[in-house]
Amino acid sequence: MIKKQTSWGNVALWYHELLKNGKGTYQHDVILPQIVRLLEPKKGQTVLDLACGPGFFAREFAKMGPKVIGIDIAEELILFAKKATALGGATPTGGKVQNLEFFVTPADHIPMIKNKSVDAVTIILALQNIENMAGVFAECSRVLKADGRLLLVLNHPAFRVPKASDWGWDEENKIQYRRVDAYMSEARVKIDMHPGDDPSVHTWSFHRPLQIYMKALHKAGFSVTRLEEWISNRQGPKGKRFAASEKARKEIPLFLFLEAFMAS
Repeated sequence: MIKKQTSWGNVALWYHELLKNGKGTYQHDVILPQIVRLLEPKKGQTVLDLACGPGFFAREFAKMGPKVIGIDIAEELILFAKKATALGGATPTGGKVQNLEFFVTPADHIPMIKNKSVDAVTIILALQNIENMAGVFAECSRVLKADGRLLLVLNHPAFRVPKASDWGWDEENKIQYRRVDAYMSEARVKIDMHPGDDPSVHTWSFHRPLQIYMKALHKAGFSVTRLEEWISNRQGPKGKRFAASEKARKEIPLFLFLEAFMAS
């Protein structure tokens, strides 16, 4: 086990509480049904959930039968993941979970996972928080079976640029729009997790344009075979801007999904 300092350890309790019940979050309401549809987890598979956080998705996958391995750099998050699993979080009846285990290690160094031993790797809302993306993809390439898949879910890099994008309102045309101030330039951005509260509680996000992800996947030997864009499920308040808000919600996606196979 390699221990590294990570800003996510400082917000582990907040993230655990956010996902403890799941319902009402984008993770539960938007991403979970979509990723289950695409992953099709079932008994006999081995699924690796990289940067698994407090284990929300790993537990949900395990309910469906595959062997699931959750990995995260933040020891604090893995402690929450193990605690939730011990309380029966991965089986409807509770008890000891046989098909789910967790490790503390960075996503770019996972020596406990054997070569060509994994059917699918998921990285859900985490790759944008990892600096060494090339190292992550190299490890994914190493551990995936010949017909294995890499499934990525990202904050949409074209529309959700940290501190360089926001919603705007055009009063003359009665249009809600998405303003993007920068896109092509890569950036390392400090994110305040509790704005106006404790300025020391923050994480880091790495903005990358879509071509950077594609180039890194290609260099690691992957071919992208599917791309989907997912919208928010949350309607704005009723009022004079509701129709414009609904149009913007349905037209501008929040999340990007990519599926990649090892190129033959």
